[in-house]
Amino acid sequence: MALTDVAVRQARATGKDYTLPDFDGLSLAVSATGGKSWHFRYYWSAKQKRMSLGTYPEVSLREARALRDEARALLAKGINPKIDRKQKLRTVRLATENSFKAVYLQWLEHRKLELKEGRQSTLSQIQRIFDKDVLPVLGTMSIYEVRRPDLLDVLARVEKRRAFTTAEKVRTWFGQLFRFAMVKVEGLESNPASNLDVVAAPKPPVAHNPYLRMHELSELLHKLRGYRGKITTQLGIRLLLLTGVRTGELRLATPDQFDLERGLWIIPPEVVKQLQDGMRKRGQRPQDIPPYVVPLSVQAIEIVRYLLEQVKPAQRYLLAHRGDLKKRISENTLNGALKRMGYKDLLTGHGIRGTLSTALNEIGYPKIWVDAQLSHADPNKVSATYNHAQYVELRRKMMQDWSDRLDLLEQGEVKAASAHLTMSD
Repeated sequence: MALTDVAVRQARATGKDYTLPDFDGLSLAVSATGGKSWHFRYYWSAKQKRMSLGTYPEVSLREARALRDEARALLAKGINPKIDRKQKLRTVRLATENSFKAVYLQWLEHRKLELKEGRQSTLSQIQRIFDKDVLPVLGTMSIYEVRRPDLLDVLARVEKRRAFTTAEKVRTWFGQLFRFAMVKVEGLESNPASNLDVVAAPKPPVAHNPYLRMHELSELLHKLRGYRGKITTQLGIRLLLLTGVRTGELRLATPDQFDLERGLWIIPPEVVKQLQDGMRKRGQRPQDIPPYVVPLSVQAIEIVRYLLEQVKPAQRYLLAHRGDLKKRISENTLNGALKRMGYKDLLTGHGIRGTLSTALNEIGYPKIWVDAQLSHADPNKVSATYNHAQYVELRRKMMQDWSDRLDLLEQGEVKAASAHLTMSD
């Protein structure tokens, strides 16, 4: 006899477990203490099976019958309803545990293990770009639900603001992230990040970093002296002019890299881009290659000494981030200062290296010295030959002369500052 709502509601505890049958395998189990739960009995592989359909009154008689009917429909298709439910619950669990953001954070931790100290800027760049462009769109989605159109939508937003280099990096990171996920995430069977480059927006022609000629430096130096931003930003740009190091090498500079008694800036090989490339190609470790030595002029030493005196206890880098002393100054800070001084599209931090290289070659210094100072030459030669005391001292004289010429340019003595090197020099 089929159950009724009244019979179910009035079923009382008897001190023993008992069952009230409905029909088509559904029954209400009443415990000795009065708890009520729905069960469905069925046969699978000639054996009787039982699955729970929930408790009463959370699941009503009508709802229990509907759940039973769904289970019977699965049986008619040759599907075990109990196993099917486990698989669906597993899918829900995996989707909850494996949101895009959760998988991204796992991948990021994996990347940390791969990156050397000098490459941590890559990690910061990944975090900054994902926080800005990717996670607001994909973060809460299940990794299983992310499709190629979702990734293309993110990339299109980046390309729309003409950040083509950023879009290219995001495509690469998407590929790395999903290759990682295919191995680590249970049940992920497809890679939506494959072949995204096929529909990438074409990048505009590469514009090389603009640089200034000697006669244009006088105005830059005057504007730099009158710069009203942070003094550390102004001094950072001056150090680029006085040394020719890369902006990344300056931003990664730590107080312990400077030996002011000897007038040297000793940059670890894992920080120097040229040496990094060489190490990766040869499979070498940082400890296998000597550090790169940059001789400092009197003017550069004066700036570094001032900056070292300003270093606070929590500060890790010579030039600290404005909002967090443990972080380094951003590249945008230096380039932004140049823009505010009127050098948008005319000069960047990297362009200062081109300025220095062109000027020193035009003055008449040997190209081999200039290349060594800029770490342009072969990495092995830079770290071995050019670090030899003789070459360091030759470069020191060159950079002292260059620093003195910058002083002349700041005084408006363009002709004297641009004078070609003579044999007597």
